[in-house]
Amino acid sequence: MIMKKMMIVALTMMSATLMAQNNDQQRPQMDRATMVKVQTERMASEYGLDEAQTAKLMELNTQFAEKIHMGGMRGQRRGGPNGGPNGGQRRQNVDGQTGASPQQGQMQQAQRPSREQMEARMKEMRANREAYNAELKKIMTEEQFSKYEAAEKQRMERRGPRGPRR
Repeated sequence: MIMKKMMIVALTMMSATLMAQNNDQQRPQMDRATMVKVQTERMASEYGLDEAQTAKLMELNTQFAEKIHMGGMRGQRRGGPNGGPNGGQRRQNVDGQTGASPQQGQMQQAQRPSREQMEARMKEMRANREAYNAELKKIMTEEQFSKYEAAEKQRMERRGPRGPRR
């Protein structure tokens, strides 16, 4: 009876692990070019852009892809290109050995940027966003740009207040 229960638990755990692995494999990461294309197509559809406007928007989105929301700060926010505290790498003990368990010694902490560095980065991001919007305004009609601004305002309201975390 006990063996039967242990077998059921083991099979359940194995199947859950396999299902989790399959789900990860089914959601491939988009590269930057694909993200730019998807964003451009979404905006073209949402704001009713014609072919010429869409082509110009594609150029603009490609130019600003690194600077704006499509990846400018994502990896840096938590210490590395993959978003984890160590950039997607395994943690290192103080003696330099890799390990997955915090019990194996003190872990090195990812260095957090100073307040001045964070403020400079936010200022840079704001300037990039303003430059993007200025170029976008040249591409879109007044009506399209007004619709874009209203949608951006709504997105910001949904995100909620973003003050310093303490």
